[in-house]
Amino acid sequence: MTNDWATLEPVLWLSVLQTAYMVFWTMLLAGALGLLLGVALHTTRPGGLYAHRGVFGVLNVLVNIVRPIPFIIFITAVGPLTLIVMGTTIGTRSVLFPMVAMATFFIGRIVEQNLVSVDPAVVEAARAMGASRFRIVWSVLVPEALAPLVLGYTFVFVAVVDMSAMAGYVGGGGLGDFAISYGYQQFDWPVTLLTVAIIVVVVQCAQLLGNTLARRVLHR
Repeated sequence: MTNDWATLEPVLWLSVLQTAYMVFWTMLLAGALGLLLGVALHTTRPGGLYAHRGVFGVLNVLVNIVRPIPFIIFITAVGPLTLIVMGTTIGTRSVLFPMVAMATFFIGRIVEQNLVSVDPAVVEAARAMGASRFRIVWSVLVPEALAPLVLGYTFVFVAVVDMSAMAGYVGGGGLGDFAISYGYQQFDWPVTLLTVAIIVVVVQCAQLLGNTLARRVLHR
């Protein structure tokens, strides 16, 4: 069965907007929360600026529990919590909660790993100059790791686009839902391929932008 393009075009554009909505808000909210989580993981680990075995242990366990869970399973697992927070478990807006939650833990680990790579001598030099721990974190640690952080966030962007596609399985809309409903289920392979092409273009543009920004940070 072949779909009528005149009917599909407005649905496609709506799906693109829904995907953009999910990705934008997830990157904005999870980007900020994940940065804070990653900084907390790094600074509370043994030998960190705010070393605290208990806090680090709890945060580390939480990240290790959430990260391996396939997103499609995670969406259903946090359904009751999504209902409490968002008031519904169906629709584009409702998918934001599980997407932001999953991406936050994902970003947190990436931020921590990049902060660990910062030369300890730089931190020690800042401490010797009398800089406060808070200032060291935001004026030394994060800026020193900025280039790899840009690449890390670019990698997360690709993962978030993937999450938005899977959101179609639970009524989240977006390009994933479009490809399934109008491509796969209708045996209209050109529609499926068109969706794949759009996602590939978006990801390639994001990767190019991320690489460019990382290079500029390194040579600033």
